[in-house]
Amino acid sequence: MEIWYIFIVVPVLGALIHLFLSKKPKTLNRVTEVLLLWYLGVGIGIGSIFSGLTQVLDPQMVAQSVGWPNTPFLREVGFANISYGILGILSIKYRNFWAPTIIAYAVFMWGAALGHIYNLQQTGNLAAGNIGTVLYLDILMPILFIILLAAYHKTQNGVKT
Repeated sequence: MEIWYIFIVVPVLGALIHLFLSKKPKTLNRVTEVLLLWYLGVGIGIGSIFSGLTQVLDPQMVAQSVGWPNTPFLREVGFANISYGILGILSIKYRNFWAPTIIAYAVFMWGAALGHIYNLQQTGNLAAGNIGTVLYLDILMPILFIILLAAYHKTQNGVKT
């Protein structure tokens, strides 16, 4: 089930609409703030909850897409995803959740990326859910979030949120 693009495209579209409708000046700080709100809330929040629920409720389908055996650990990974999703949703209201959410998400995603690469090296597993877009997103999305957060803080100019 390839719907990962929704959790990349919807936050960008939502942020663009948000910025277009907003009366606030479109400074770099404001743009990074709105992108973070949408990526944390929708990309990590809803995206991780959706992914986690899929892993918990239909682990066989997920295992098949990744090319791995279906084990009880897949459900545990699902609950980890749900926890990041909850942090992402809470980040909409609580800005002090932004850094912890991004850190937790980055550690999980980069660990997942290493697992996919290791599995490829050990077994030659070229399943779409193991190697391909998912691998690149596991690596690149946390980098994007870290850059956005750093830009947001660097451009704050004494503004407290």
